[in-house]
Amino acid sequence: MGKKLWGGRFAKAIDPLVEEFSKSIQYDKKLAVYDVLGSLVHIRVLKAAGLLSSREFAALNKVLMALLKKMKRGMAIPDREEDIHTFIQNEVIKSAGHAGLKLQTARSRNDQVAFAVKLYCKDMLVEANIDILKLEQAFLGLAKKYPSTVIPGFTHLQHAQPVYLRDYLGAYVEMLKRDSKRLQEINDRIVMSMGSGALAGTPVAAAKYAVRIGMDIPELLDIGVDSVTAPVNSLDTVSDRDFVIEIIAALGILATHLSRFAEDMILWATKEFSFVDIDDAYCTGSSLMPQKKNPDTLELVRGYAGRLYGNLVSVMALMKGLPLTYNRDMQLDKEPLFNSFETVSMELRVLTGLVKSLKFNEAQIARHLADESLYATDLAYYLVDKGVPFAEAHGIVGRLVRFSADSGTAIRAMSESKLKEFSDKLIKREVVKLLDPRVSVVSKKSIKR
Repeated sequence: MGKKLWGGRFAKAIDPLVEEFSKSIQYDKKLAVYDVLGSLVHIRVLKAAGLLSSREFAALNKVLMALLKKMKRGMAIPDREEDIHTFIQNEVIKSAGHAGLKLQTARSRNDQVAFAVKLYCKDMLVEANIDILKLEQAFLGLAKKYPSTVIPGFTHLQHAQPVYLRDYLGAYVEMLKRDSKRLQEINDRIVMSMGSGALAGTPVAAAKYAVRIGMDIPELLDIGVDSVTAPVNSLDTVSDRDFVIEIIAALGILATHLSRFAEDMILWATKEFSFVDIDDAYCTGSSLMPQKKNPDTLELVRGYAGRLYGNLVSVMALMKGLPLTYNRDMQLDKEPLFNSFETVSMELRVLTGLVKSLKFNEAQIARHLADESLYATDLAYYLVDKGVPFAEAHGIVGRLVRFSADSGTAIRAMSESKLKEFSDKLIKREVVKLLDPRVSVVSKKSIKR
């Protein structure tokens, strides 16, 4: 175990079991790059405050830049340290010597952790929105392959009304747009501040923390961070995890949308529906039954939604009883946060490929569209156009559909006289024309196309 950032007050070493129990480096090593970037900003503050000489600043800047390159290349980080912040501090001291001892001046891990986690989140939010856009484009590309295909629309998992396949796919595009906007709004609310110390602030003037990021730290600009500011309220800064909760919640909503699509495709790929063929690359087989082609990828997308909900509940429960300000419990927000980002990222990328490969069975879809009950609403509108009040039209068509089902007689096969038993407004040639999926979808005028 390397040298800790604390210990002078203690007369004996920490129990090895407690040390193992409390360390976090096994997962917070994911913050390595972001912690180094925070340190690069911090030494600029220290220099501006006169707490680092130009020589000390140059030495620390050189060491941190070299460490940043190593981290970006995938530097091996052993699990012997307490946390990633301690590991980086010790690496800097090894390379920068006396100057390295000044890195922790006017700084606490409480503030350091908050800065690094926020920076990680901003970076991951940008990546998530790129992945969302790619999935949107996959849906739009699939819609272009089937521009005039009509499918049965469902409510309560029952045949409802015909709809364009492109509109069905477009519904998921709309969901993804909301997801993207939601994530961007969270990103915009994350303020990158420095100078909270442990909770009470630092002796460095607030103006010194107003750092404009230049091309000397391009990695921050790439993330979208062009400035850092002093905290508005240092107690809130070190204890706030609203942004973590918001992100996990937003990713959970996104996972819900992906899960709903997955469920549709799982159903539509069954023999009972046979609407769609999922490419073999996204399915698995059975170890016993040679004929099986299982939509495991989609089932996992559906299943992982539950894990993301659990991540949200775990962090909400973690934070609900914590007194101000920082408490060690807050260390446990990292794994749910990291897991949520990583799970959703994988889902988005996998589904982008899956969506591009989907093939719709238009012949089988047409067999479902032969169900005349799909056009019941169109028949009701037809009667309304002839002056029948909608409530009456609804009852007339309901009785007509029930008679068709009970007698096994298709509406299109009924004689004109039989139709007029339900309403004298029903004219067979006009009724038959309405029992057509394309006539049905074209008749809907309220949709912006």
